[in-house]
Amino acid sequence: MERISYQEVPVEIFEKLGAIEVYFENTSIDKQFLELLRLRISQMNGCAYCVDMHSKELKHLGETELRLNSLCVWQETPYFSKRERAALHFAELLTRITDEPLADHCYDSLLAFFSKEEICNLTLAISQINTWNRLMKVFRFTPGNYKVSE
Repeated sequence: MERISYQEVPVEIFEKLGAIEVYFENTSIDKQFLELLRLRISQMNGCAYCVDMHSKELKHLGETELRLNSLCVWQETPYFSKRERAALHFAELLTRITDEPLADHCYDSLLAFFSKEEICNLTLAISQINTWNRLMKVFRFTPGNYKVSE
């Protein structure tokens, strides 16, 4: 199933992307919140490896089965806060990027819950998981084998 194994990927790719992951550990973005965004974006992109990884991370962090199972239809449920909804909407817009500029109402809804610095970090986090999804779609790492680090 794998096209390119972990060992065949130039180590610098993982080092550079890993440095960005470490950066997120030192921001005000909560890990569980970030994992929620990562899972939703991975679902949208059809990245089986990343869906497996981020759902396991969320379970480890205490996310409920109800919210995990409902994330793909978050707009239709009452299980997500207004803050989460604003970020999920933003994540979906950036993942389905078009040639249109981001609408003011979307940006304004983010400002109700996030500082400008946090919006910068959310934008980078969304871009980062989209990059990981695209790499995994090409490499085809086998889903199901991911283990959460303790």
